[in-house]
Amino acid sequence: MKIAVATMDGASVAQHFGQSRGFLVFDVDDTVIKGSELRTASSTPHDAGLCHGQAQGGMAGMLAGCEVLLCGGMGAGAANAIRQLGLDPFIVPGVASPQEAVTLFLEGKVDPGAATCSCHH
Repeated sequence: MKIAVATMDGASVAQHFGQSRGFLVFDVDDTVIKGSELRTASSTPHDAGLCHGQAQGGMAGMLAGCEVLLCGGMGAGAANAIRQLGLDPFIVPGVASPQEAVTLFLEGKVDPGAATCSCHH
């Protein structure tokens, strides 16, 4: 399974999906992280229209092969666009490390109902 974590810098979880500059994609076998790769973008998901339900273009290609997307915050439009791509979006608030976010997800400690934040999106 491939799990994408929205990131601004490749080292921390993006607190707002729409402002992320890429994704750290983890390759997971059962519950073991086998490796990761950084996929960067020239624009943010917000600039690419993904936050407004436009699940297409380069941003969609960056998530190819992934089943899950983790981030610190995401609006309803972005969550719906992510679902259209066939991924399950999850909010993992207050987590700094992408690996920590993936570990929490694999341990079942991420609420499956947490798909959007309560921010202004």
